[in-house]
Parts: sequence; structure tokens; C-alpha cells
Amino acid sequence: MTCIALPGVYAPQDDTALLAEALRNETLAPRAQVLDVGTGTGALALVAAQLGARVTAVDISRRSVLSARLNARLARLPIRVLRGNLLAPVAGHDYDVILSNPPYVPAPAGTRPGHGAARAWDAGHNGRLLLDRICQEAPALLRPGGVLLIVHSALCGEEPTLRRLRAAGLDAMVTERRSVAFGPVMRARRTWLHSQGLLAADQNKEELVVVRARRIP
Repeated sequence: MTCIALPGVYAPQDDTALLAEALRNETLAPRAQVLDVGTGTGALALVAAQLGARVTAVDISRRSVLSARLNARLARLPIRVLRGNLLAPVAGHDYDVILSNPPYVPAPAGTRPGHGAARAWDAGHNGRLLLDRICQEAPALLRPGGVLLIVHSALCGEEPTLRRLRAAGLDAMVTERRSVAFGPVMRARRTWLHSQGLLAADQNKEELVVVRARRIP
């Protein structure tokens, strides 16, 4: 699906496509409640709405919220788009499916940018600034039998994601993998990533993983 991305908004790429594929593999109940955390252009929210779900999308970026609302309107799909920090805007609600394609690229800065395009991908030294928060906060918002689908680079470590979700009582596993060529951000950061022991000297691809975690009824 083609989406409009306002300047500074993360445009759908391989990770978005991989997570959309994982979502399509789920059997959604009629009018299932779906939450898309860090929606960007709203691409994943649109897929969920096309599958018949009732969708809420959240992003901290004003431009992302505007992009998602615009794309939902153009697609004539009823998506509720909220602005806020990760799961804060939906505290107290519960969902059948939670989706997230969060920022996960390891960055020299230990803190996340407060503004600018890099906010869509930079996630601290190990790439887990937001991943760990989602793993901690999302399980409480899942209904019994509900599913969390999250995509990130294997550079951040899939085992920490699985370990945190299992500790929260979820049945978690990696269900999708895809090797993709480095994009501009990874190419520009290759030397630093190698110095941190995250890349081999001649590495020019990364592995994307989708983690599926189900709340046991």
C-alpha cells in the first residue's frame, strides 16, 4: 500500500512489509481491537483496518499523526490516530493484537533524539531504548489470547526481547526473518557499529526479525 509520508516521517520499508506479512498471517476475530504503536505513516494500521479490525494508532510525532490521519482518510478506513508517547495514550484499554515497528537502530548517542527524522530510527547505544519499554508495558494491554507482533533488527538482540516477553508471562518466539541490504542510515553508521562489535568488517546486510508473543488465556 502506498502511503504519503510528510517530511521527517518514516516511510514504509522492508521492516514494515515484514510486519504486515506477519499480521496477515494472523486469524483476526471479527472487529478485533488492534493497536499500532509508533504508527509513522499508518501503513500497518491500514493493513489491520483492511482486515476488518477496529484500529487505534499512536505516534509521538505530530507529522506522523497527520500523515496517518491523511492516509486513513485517503483509503477511507476508520482509524483512530492519537498523539503520545508509546502506550501512554491508551492506558487502561486492552487489545487483541498490538503491532510495533519501533526505532531500533543502535546509535552513538545514548539518548533518543527529541526531534528530527532520526527520532524514527535512533534508539540508544544498543538499539533497545524503546524496545525494552514496549516489552515491559505491552503485555498488560493484551487480552487473554492476545498477540504482540514486533519487528526489529537482530543487531539489537532477539534473545533479550524473547526473555523480557517470556518473563511477562507471554509465549514468545521469532516467527519471521528476512535479510536486507543496509539502507543509508546503516551504511553511514557501519564504522561505528563495527567498532562496537555489532557488525563484521565486510557486513552489508542485517537480519530483520518478527517476534510474536501471545498472552496465554
